[in-house]
Amino acid sequence: MLEIEAIEQFDNMNLSENLLRGIYGYGFEKPSSIQQKAIIQLINGKDIIAQAQSGSGKTGAFCIGALEKIDTNINNAQIMILSHTKELARQTYNVFNSLGEFMNIKTSLLIGGINIEESKKELKKGVHAIIGTPGRILHMLSDKCFNINKMKLLIIDEADELLSTGFEEQLRSIIEILNNKIQIGLFSATLSEKCLLLTK
Repeated sequence: MLEIEAIEQFDNMNLSENLLRGIYGYGFEKPSSIQQKAIIQLINGKDIIAQAQSGSGKTGAFCIGALEKIDTNINNAQIMILSHTKELARQTYNVFNSLGEFMNIKTSLLIGGINIEESKKELKKGVHAIIGTPGRILHMLSDKCFNINKMKLLIIDEADELLSTGFEEQLRSIIEILNNKIQIGLFSATLSEKCLLLTK
């Protein structure tokens, strides 16, 4: 296993000024152990598999890594974050927007229960990040509701849950549509055999 450097201060991660403001404004003072390792790997374009328990700061880790990668001059989706439940997607959406508060970033929440036509309008106007559940995101991808040419990073949160609850086909379809070039960050509390097989 490769030993990954841990960066112990947010100030040493080369993050943009406005993102740092959002991080400290959110109440983060010092990166948690997963944040010390994962953020910089995501920013550097590495595919990562990170195992971290709930409450260890993993949502913060992938949100910060993803936010730093967004180019706000490009009015296209660049980041996609998949969650296995609407509740988790909504929670991630709130954290993402709080951390990116000073960055002028547009995010779309794509989950069941949100009006599809409203979502389509929002996507047409252009968003930088898409956060949601696989079914709704696949629906929007299949309907070509947004341009994927600028997509840089796919985050799969609670990957073990996504694989054990019948989402596997949808997940594969999403990855196929986004093509092989996309960077993938996989975060999971446990990593089952099935999970590791899919990562290959």
